[in-house]
Amino acid sequence: MPINRTTPLRVAVLASGRGSNLQAIIDAIEAGQVEAEIVCVISNKKDVAALERARKHGLKDLFIDPKPFAGRPDSRETYDRALLDVLQQHEVDLVLLAGYMKIVTAVLVTAYVNRMMNIHPSLLPSFPGLDVQKKAIDWGCKLAGCTVHFVTEGVDEGPIIIQAAVPILDEDTPETLAERILIQEHKIYPRAVQLFAEGRLKVEGRRVFIDAGKLTDEAIISAV
Repeated sequence: MPINRTTPLRVAVLASGRGSNLQAIIDAIEAGQVEAEIVCVISNKKDVAALERARKHGLKDLFIDPKPFAGRPDSRETYDRALLDVLQQHEVDLVLLAGYMKIVTAVLVTAYVNRMMNIHPSLLPSFPGLDVQKKAIDWGCKLAGCTVHFVTEGVDEGPIIIQAAVPILDEDTPETLAERILIQEHKIYPRAVQLFAEGRLKVEGRRVFIDAGKLTDEAIISAV
C-alpha cells in the first residue's frame, strides 16, 4: 500500500501516558532513520508526559477532553469523530497508538484502514489486553515480546507487522520483564513506521508481507 508523495509521511501519535514509544519515534525521525514528520501528538488526558515530550521537540500537542462526550450512548463514537476531524485537518497519513488507553471505534478504523498502528507488549495473538507480562509468566512461557500491528475493531487483533521476542528468565517479575520488552518496543515501532513510509507493507487477509524483507528461518531458542 504505497503512498505516492514527495513530502515526508505525515504522522499523528495518540498517547495517554509517559510516551516512551513516542520518544523512540521522535528520536528515530531526528536521527534520519524514519522518513516521517509528526504533525501532532494527541492525548485524551490533559497533563501527561507524552504531551510534554511533544512540546520539548517543538511538536504540536493537543488535548481532546473526553468529558463533554460522556454520558451519551454513542460517547466513544462521538469522541472519535471529533478526533477524526483533527486528524483530517492535519492531513494525517498514518496514526500511531502509543500507550493510548482508549479503545478506538469503527469511526477511526474505517477512516484509517491499514493506516493505524498499535504496539502491544506480547507476542500476539497470545495475551491481548492488559497485565500481559504477568500472564506470560504465570503460563510458564519461555518467550515473551512485543508486536506492532494494524488496528482493527477487535482489541489487539489486527494484522501483525513486526514482532520481537525476549526470553523469560526464571527470576523475572512482570516489572523486569516489561522493562526488557520495552527496549525492543523502542526498536520495532520506528522500524514499522519506516517500512510503511517506504511503501513496503502489503496486507492480505490477516497477513502482512514486507517487500524485500530480509527474513531468516533460524529458530529462536529460549534456553540451552
